[in-house]
Amino acid sequence: MEKQCWNTLWISDVHLGTRGCKATQLHAFLKSNTCRKLFLVGDIIDGWHMTTNKWYWPGEHNQVLRQILRKAENEQTEVCYIPGNHDEFLREYLSEHQIEIGNIKVLTEATHVTARGEKLWIIHGDAFDGVTRHHRWVALLGDAAYDFLLLSNHWFNQVRRWLRLPYWSLSGAIKHKVKSAVSFIFDFEHAVARETARRGFDGVVCGHIHHAENKLVDGIRYYNCGDWVESCTALAEDADGDIQILRWSEPVPAIDNVVQLKLPAQAKIR
Repeated sequence: MEKQCWNTLWISDVHLGTRGCKATQLHAFLKSNTCRKLFLVGDIIDGWHMTTNKWYWPGEHNQVLRQILRKAENEQTEVCYIPGNHDEFLREYLSEHQIEIGNIKVLTEATHVTARGEKLWIIHGDAFDGVTRHHRWVALLGDAAYDFLLLSNHWFNQVRRWLRLPYWSLSGAIKHKVKSAVSFIFDFEHAVARETARRGFDGVVCGHIHHAENKLVDGIRYYNCGDWVESCTALAEDADGDIQILRWSEPVPAIDNVVQLKLPAQAKIR
């Protein structure tokens, strides 16, 4: 498969170390796409599960890390890692806003200027989530409920594969039908946009809420990477400075279970 080349890629909310992580799909995505800059926008490694004795680390999770390191070392990609709330253990080691792990820069936040001159503020976004920030025990309880949704999602898609149907996120559909979840996303987007405007940026790239987006919010261009536990999405900037959402889908199983189908190319989300 021919590689797609981009100026910049952004991924977030991978949650390596959990059963919900779609590491196989992300590994395939990273192999099929090259870029000059790669931003890891938080919750790449899930430290919360490690502290609650739920740590899970199969070989596929190592493959993702090796692929990221390969980009930084062999493909000469500039890689920046901005920790989120689930990998906040890295924040403890940040001194004067930057450290380096091999060829990977670790930052509390970052700035990116696109090829068309758009100045973007890059953050994970948990600082604008009042539940995570002020009531951690509530967030942990919600995390357990979310794990249950992801488990249900796994078995639901096992049946879909048996029926030769493509991957579809049951958990994501349920979450975004719940009135309180929709209201939370709305409040989050507007809070982030207000702070972005106050800081003088044209737009913001964030993650955290597992909902990919590319739209104007209060006059600010708001981009969200989505996640790699439900939607398998990323943001990509092309040579002209245009940014789009990319979705990576699981293959539909072959009828005779012998013919192997390759992962399809990314598709633009409107």
